[in-house]
Amino acid sequence: MAMHLIGRRLVEQGLCDEVADFGLVKDGEMDAWLKDPRPLRAEIARRRDLMAAYANLQEPFVFWGTQPDVSTWPARGATAIEPVKAGDVLSGFPGCPGQVTGVARVILDPIDPTALEPGDILVAPITDPSWTPLFVSAGGVIVDVGAAQSHAMIVSRELGIPCVPSVTNGTRRIPNGATVTVNGDAGTVTIVALP
Repeated sequence: MAMHLIGRRLVEQGLCDEVADFGLVKDGEMDAWLKDPRPLRAEIARRRDLMAAYANLQEPFVFWGTQPDVSTWPARGATAIEPVKAGDVLSGFPGCPGQVTGVARVILDPIDPTALEPGDILVAPITDPSWTPLFVSAGGVIVDVGAAQSHAMIVSRELGIPCVPSVTNGTRRIPNGATVTVNGDAGTVTIVALP
């Protein structure tokens, strides 16, 4: 909050372009920037432009060794996602054991869970503690990202509901309202019927 207040004051004084410019200042530059932000103004603008350019690129999901050069990253959303058909089986990671069939509810924000009814299958990009209340009514859980010790796995195991993590692009491939079977033992999601 203090930095936002400082940022607002600097913008009002015409010394910074945006309130959040402090987030683009490196640790070793902070003291000098607080005394006089003008010498770093052009560099901060360059960093802001670079951040905006990177936000439009799809970073590698995982890499081993050397990170691929940024020039090889595709534009975000440029890679086509193959839609599912009834009978398709999506692979993930064997998660919390059990098998359940239910209606898939794709939820991208835990603050707006209005579509999740008791017994529905929660389909989420990734989960953290803010998602925990949604697990209570879910019949099963599918997440795009996760592994053996991920939040989704731990909470599903504690509640005894089937979970399949690491279903890459599950939130983009599984249509909201599809009937799916979550097999936590095998780490698979079967599309039973489309909405």
